Amino acid sequence: MVARTRVKVCGVTSVDQAQAIVDAGIDAIGLVFYTKSPRAVDIDTAKAICQSLPPFVQKVGLFVNPERGEVHAILDEVSLDILQFHGDETDEFCRQFGRAYMKALPVKDRESIEKNMHAFPGAVGLLLDAYQPDLYGGTGQQFNWDDFPKHSDKPLILAGGLDADNVAQAIVTCHPYAVDVSSGVEVSKGIKSLEKVHAFVKAVNS
Repeated sequence: MVARTRVKVCGVTSVDQAQAIVDAGIDAIGLVFYTKSPRAVDIDTAKAICQSLPPFVQKVGLFVNPERGEVHAILDEVSLDILQFHGDETDEFCRQFGRAYMKALPVKDRESIEKNMHAFPGAVGLLLDAYQPDLYGGTGQQFNWDDFPKHSDKPLILAGGLDADNVAQAIVTCHPYAVDVSSGVEVSKGIKSLEKVHAFVKAVNS
């Protein structure tokens, strides 16, 4: 039996958007707590989104080089299931909050990614995204899928430049545990297209 590829939609910015996306059959939503991102949400919005979600949909909080107190302040108000770190954080920093965490790793080439994968033994999963100097994910750029690791002791999540037109081929090529999409299902930054989300989920399940 072939394992089902999970789907996470990142950069959700409203309650209505979140509920519609969940109805499309996704497994997790991502809330961005990085103020420089056009998809960033404040604590009140994030709290309302999380409270509106049904059981078994994972709530993931995305951070980029946050202060320790910033993460704790958000966790005091928002019921996140997983923390996702996109900056220069260490394993020690990421694991101090008592929550499961994923680490995003930029893919420069196969050698560098295999080396970096071993630097986060505490992670429950690793998210592989395109490398862009001075940018921390969310670029909408695709990396060379041939560099996606063939073996890992942790679940690997594929991100970067995915949409309904290429995600099926991405899954065939990389065999990831999950795929993570944001700009590929948007009409504008932070505004998701329900039609595109449904098309994306359909392509994944195909």
